[in-house]
Amino acid sequence: MRTDSLSFDTANGASSAYVAIPDSDTERAVLVIQEYWGLNDHIKDIANRWSAEGFIAIAPDLYRGKVAANPDEAGKMMQALQISDGVDIIRNAMDKARGAYGLTHFGITGFCMGGTYALRSACELEGLSASAPFYGDIPEEDVLQKLTVPTIFVSATKDKWINPEKVAQLEDITERFELPITSVKYEADHAFFNNTRPEVYDETAARDAWALVTGFFNDRL
Repeated sequence: MRTDSLSFDTANGASSAYVAIPDSDTERAVLVIQEYWGLNDHIKDIANRWSAEGFIAIAPDLYRGKVAANPDEAGKMMQALQISDGVDIIRNAMDKARGAYGLTHFGITGFCMGGTYALRSACELEGLSASAPFYGDIPEEDVLQKLTVPTIFVSATKDKWINPEKVAQLEDITERFELPITSVKYEADHAFFNNTRPEVYDETAARDAWALVTGFFNDRL
């Protein structure tokens, strides 16, 4: 595996992406969207894991170089990020990576805030073949109706943010509009996939979710 960095312009200014590239040639890629902390070592580690699975992993920097030092700072940075700007960064990262590495198939995944952007991007951006948002917020119904990309939505039953009521709302919209969403729930807390946070990390759930999503992307990309 080797790592790379992509630089690109967006409507609101320049940004970049961390890239992890497997040793074997591939035209398959996974976009890894950050938690509200920023593009930190944990997100880069997840990108490296995707590379080990044989995908080129691209982690766009939605905060343009900033990484939060504490939850208060992370919350403020998340609130300051306009949804349209975040989606535009992801769009431009895809376009840049497509040309730089000759990619033809993209999946997208993300965690917490990144799950929000992964699901919305799957609704709004062209060129995605699969999405797997982890405990991200639900887009407005008119946005969600646009979804045609096969999606696994991963949630946690003890999550107080993306709580069971929100997940039930997503499932209701999915059923009413026959959307290609599979809802998968774990008896765990918000951010259960983050192994750098022992207070919420659930190894059993994280391992199962990883196996599920890697299998899903292997089938779809």
